[in-house]
Amino acid sequence: MTRSRAAARISSGAVGAVRVALGILWLLEGILKYRAEFGAADIELVVESAVGNSRVPGYFGWFADAVMEPLRGLFGVAIPAIETFLGIALIVGLLTIPVAIASVGTLLLYWSADQLIAQYPIMLALSAVVLLFSRASREYAVDRYIWRGRAR
Repeated sequence: MTRSRAAARISSGAVGAVRVALGILWLLEGILKYRAEFGAADIELVVESAVGNSRVPGYFGWFADAVMEPLRGLFGVAIPAIETFLGIALIVGLLTIPVAIASVGTLLLYWSADQLIAQYPIMLALSAVVLLFSRASREYAVDRYIWRGRAR
């Protein structure tokens, strides 16, 4: 094996480890919410804290009041399901790039709601690594076999 090929494998393994670490963090977020029986009441708290909060951008205050409030039951079910899906998909490497984009979008949604959790900046950085090194992030992933099969 040449040096460049070995370096490529090491970098692919490192980026794959970043992808898996991000997946584990999302999976833990989803499991935590399931264990806490996250639901409509939790969404109601988010809506109440967003409306009139000077740290929450106006667009999110409107979204919380006009969309989340009437659909709080749906959001209460969807949020832990989305987090769990993001985690599993990232761990196995399924739809890596769209899922990493969804990871960034979900984190931005949480920040807009003034939900500031310590690991979210780390999760954003890990998402950025997966996106910046997208080819390497798929090397040790289900995506690799999907795309390889489509190329034939």
